Amino acid sequence: MTTLPGGLELRTARPADLDQIAALLVERGEEPDALDHRLVVEGGLGWDACAVVVDGERVVSTATLLDETVRVGDVVLPAGQVELVATATGYEGRGLVRALMGWAHDRSRDRGHLLQVMIGIPYFYRLFGYEYAIDIPRARALRESRPPASPPVDPAPARGGAPAGSILRAATPADVPALVALQQEAQAPYDVAMPHPQERWGWLLAHEGSTTRVLERDGVVVASARTGPPDEGLLVAEAAAADATAAHDLLDGLRGLGEPLTIVHRPLTTPGRAWAEHLEPGGTDATQYYARLERPELVLDALRPVLTARLRAAGLGRDVVISTFGRHYRLPWTADAGLGRVEVGGPMQSPGVAGGAGVAPDLLPALLLGQLGIQGLERLHPDVYAPDADFYGALFPPLTADLLTYYLPW
Repeated sequence: MTTLPGGLELRTARPADLDQIAALLVERGEEPDALDHRLVVEGGLGWDACAVVVDGERVVSTATLLDETVRVGDVVLPAGQVELVATATGYEGRGLVRALMGWAHDRSRDRGHLLQVMIGIPYFYRLFGYEYAIDIPRARALRESRPPASPPVDPAPARGGAPAGSILRAATPADVPALVALQQEAQAPYDVAMPHPQERWGWLLAHEGSTTRVLERDGVVVASARTGPPDEGLLVAEAAAADATAAHDLLDGLRGLGEPLTIVHRPLTTPGRAWAEHLEPGGTDATQYYARLERPELVLDALRPVLTARLRAAGLGRDVVISTFGRHYRLPWTADAGLGRVEVGGPMQSPGVAGGAGVAPDLLPALLLGQLGIQGLERLHPDVYAPDADFYGALFPPLTADLLTYYLPW
């Protein structure tokens, strides 16, 4: 328990707080948030995953930390994600969210997480060490009419509008192994991926903010998607399919629901390729996931196998030096082992003299996880530069990314 100004206290949530937390989440968020909180604390992560600020017996602020994993190449990084954050009217502006974010980051560190990722309201979470890092896929409207090259719709559709022989239905717990397999295949081509943790599949099937649907063909699940309402019509996200035929059948089934469709485009997936010609151009607004690296040296150290493999593939190999100007990180190179453990040093204002690259500290998440690579960041930011463009361009290339989060991107 931590005492805060004004006689408030921050502590781990308790079962007796459930109703108050639910009421607060509904008051400051949406109706389904109350169920989501209960699913998290009672359905896998436990009450230790949630904290509250109390004024006497009254819950006035809350936050929950979810467990995640972020795969970069073949390396899996344990991560955390803060969700279900709310503060009662009249208690805002008193640093309660800051205190809860401190609790969440301490818990994340204790759980062995190397970074945190999240979707959050614009700018706000930059106050707590988060930076925009990974592009969120564009939501694109489905064209009203089908291009002539597409397969014809079966004149006798089954449930949900799927062609005869296929059924589009809500997923059940028995479908979870198939859902996991479909998403593993969908995410495999991406350089960076965050899958749903195992316990989350049960929450997704139970919660009210989206519907997980499967397409069944001859008794076998061959495609899936999550649907949720945008401003108008139906939002389609996390689409996955075993083959192009299944992807087209899934689209037919979703069309048959009778709502205008807006589709979150995952370009490297089977549906992403199969549906691309049916989608309107995406918007130009910049939407990104937040990421936070408290100790970059731990992430760099974990990524050494990936970084070594990139250099070997390019036929390059020498010490790596990255300066964030207030401190620097050196990864020594040996021909046999590749990059060795990270050595942390002090300020380095001219990294080029040491054969290094300069990267502003707030741009490290985008460098290690984002779609621009060091050369793209260098074009946009004067405080990112790599005098040896070939070497650092091979080390930090543009990355493709696909993140599955509890709440759908908006």
